[in-house]
Amino acid sequence: MKINVGHVLEQAVRMERIGISELSRKLKVSRRTIYNWFKQEDLNPHIILKVGDVIGHDFTRELPETFMKNYRHLLETETPSVANEITQDNNLVYFWMNKYVVLLEKYNEVLNLISENSKSQNNK
Repeated sequence: MKINVGHVLEQAVRMERIGISELSRKLKVSRRTIYNWFKQEDLNPHIILKVGDVIGHDFTRELPETFMKNYRHLLETETPSVANEITQDNNLVYFWMNKYVVLLEKYNEVLNLISENSKSQNNK
C-alpha cells in the first residue's frame, strides 16, 4: 500500500501546531500552495525537507522510501540553507521593525515641535 505523502505532511504540520499562515510565510509560498501539498499523494522531497526544517520534524521516519532511494544527498545539503533563510528572515523583520520605531520617534518629535510652535503663537 502506497503512503499518501500529503496526508503525512498535513498530520505533521498540525501536530507541531504551527499555523498555515506562519508556515507559508517562512517557506515563501502561498497558503493555497500548502493546502494543495496536503492533497498530493506524492511530493518532491525538497518540499518535504523544507517543511520538516521549518516545523522541526524528521520525515525520514514516516517516509523512508522517499529519501533513501535516490535522494540521500538531499538530507545532507538542504538543512543548513533553510536554517540560514529563517535566521535571515528574522533579522530582516527586526531590521524593519527598528527602522519603523526610529521613524515614529522622529515623527513624534516633529509633532511636538509643531504643537509647541502653535501654542506659542496663540499666546502672543
